[in-house]
Amino acid sequence: MVNEEEKQIKRVVIKIGSSSLTSMHGEVSRRKLEKLADQIVELKDAGYETVVVSSGAVAAGYRKLGCINRPSDLPEKQAAASIGQGLLMESYSELFLSHGYVASQLLITRGDFSDETRYGNMKNTMEVLLQRGIIPIVNENDTITVDRLKFGDNDTLSAKVAALIGADLLIILSDIDGLYDDNPNSNPDARLLEKVDAITPEIEAAAGGSGSAVGTGGMKSKIAAFKIAMASGIQSFLGKSSTRDILMDAVNGKAKGTYFEPKANAFNLDRKKQWIAFHSGPEGKVMISNDAKAAIIDKRRNIDALDIQEVIGRFNRGAVVTILDEDEEEFGLGRINFSSEQLKDVKKNNESAAAIDQETFVCSLDFSMKVPS
Repeated sequence: MVNEEEKQIKRVVIKIGSSSLTSMHGEVSRRKLEKLADQIVELKDAGYETVVVSSGAVAAGYRKLGCINRPSDLPEKQAAASIGQGLLMESYSELFLSHGYVASQLLITRGDFSDETRYGNMKNTMEVLLQRGIIPIVNENDTITVDRLKFGDNDTLSAKVAALIGADLLIILSDIDGLYDDNPNSNPDARLLEKVDAITPEIEAAAGGSGSAVGTGGMKSKIAAFKIAMASGIQSFLGKSSTRDILMDAVNGKAKGTYFEPKANAFNLDRKKQWIAFHSGPEGKVMISNDAKAAIIDKRRNIDALDIQEVIGRFNRGAVVTILDEDEEEFGLGRINFSSEQLKDVKKNNESAAAIDQETFVCSLDFSMKVPS
């Protein structure tokens, strides 16, 4: 049992990949599901709040749809997901209820994050569920999602959910036991990286493709997810789902795998800036001078309207816009306090204007980091 005085992690998001839940034939594996559910129950019994981001809907449903292989056609994938989501939720509910816990289902699209009102409603709903001891089961709403509204994989979704609820730890379970400095399938001398405190170009280069025929997220998507988590100040862990006691060991810092640790002295994004950086849909662009860019990065100062060299697109006051430098390099996002027409008038008339609010301008990003969309 975990010593409550020593425990610092309270809220945990667990992402379970398709390969961790399904058999070699693509059906839901009751044995795998029971083992993972038992470990989640152990966390709940120890006082942890847990959210499960579960893949596997398409993999669980396509056989019952009559497909021999996992479909690639979008309508068939969505139809398979409509079957599989019900099967997964039925299994989760039954297993958790047998231990006295209630599970709830949340089906989310990217649009739920990009719309600020729905984002707030989603957060409030999850807070109520967690406060009441419910286990939220989250998945992308594959039955209706079109490409422009897709997360792409549940790795990204799990990181965004972790940031949304202010999780202490994000655990991503996969069919590989961590991040290696090279592909362990082709290089027997590849070394497991037990701790990562920065996503470097070398680490990104080491990320390969999807390791499973039933999953959509490979190592590259996991690295993108860990970027989001680290920028949000959330510790993360990547490990193999079949490892015994993987969840409790991950929480206690003893599991075999890779821990992604945000630097203690790093400038982490607050909730408002997280939404702007990772979830909003920019409505336009503004180009600022290189001198202003340097001052924003080095001194965290506001952007003055007179810093703006060019206004691209049309947007209203309060819109989120992409910030470009004079070389047209995107280096930040911010909520702007002027409409595009007002900014053009300021530039035309060379008049002073109030500064863009520092609290809503994302000047705190690691500008060398390409933030996942």
